[in-house]
Amino acid sequence: MPNLDNFDLAILKCLQEDARATNVEIAQKVNLSPSPCLRRIRNLEKTGVIRGYRADIDRKEVGLGLTVFVELKVAHHSRENAQAQEAALLAIPEVVSCFLISGTADFLAEVVVEDLAAYERLLTDTLLTLPNVSDIRSNFAIRSMKTHGALKLPGP
Repeated sequence: MPNLDNFDLAILKCLQEDARATNVEIAQKVNLSPSPCLRRIRNLEKTGVIRGYRADIDRKEVGLGLTVFVELKVAHHSRENAQAQEAALLAIPEVVSCFLISGTADFLAEVVVEDLAAYERLLTDTLLTLPNVSDIRSNFAIRSMKTHGALKLPGP
């Protein structure tokens, strides 16, 4: 893990607030001149601390009104089966986030689709055909209150 100082953390906080801020705006906010600020941002990108930039799109405004948290249990636990399951889940465009978890399930996937009919198609045509799946449980979000929140970074 890169050694992050207060300037790096301040830059990350600024970028979480507004990833479209210019280097000059960020430099002013963190009390650096633009050149060292840009160098730090590029280093944060190069080391993988900053993984990328993207638009935060309102799901409902683009017709994606249903969020489902899907728990998947894998039969016959092995590294190969887990890797196959992971690869299969990552290849599904409707899966917007996915975690290997402990507990009663092995994977937790956040799925975003248009509606219940779209989820039924995804479930029957895709999720139930995944390799070594022994159980699937679907939890439907009633209302989203916070998605893609900023990370609480360490520091003052």
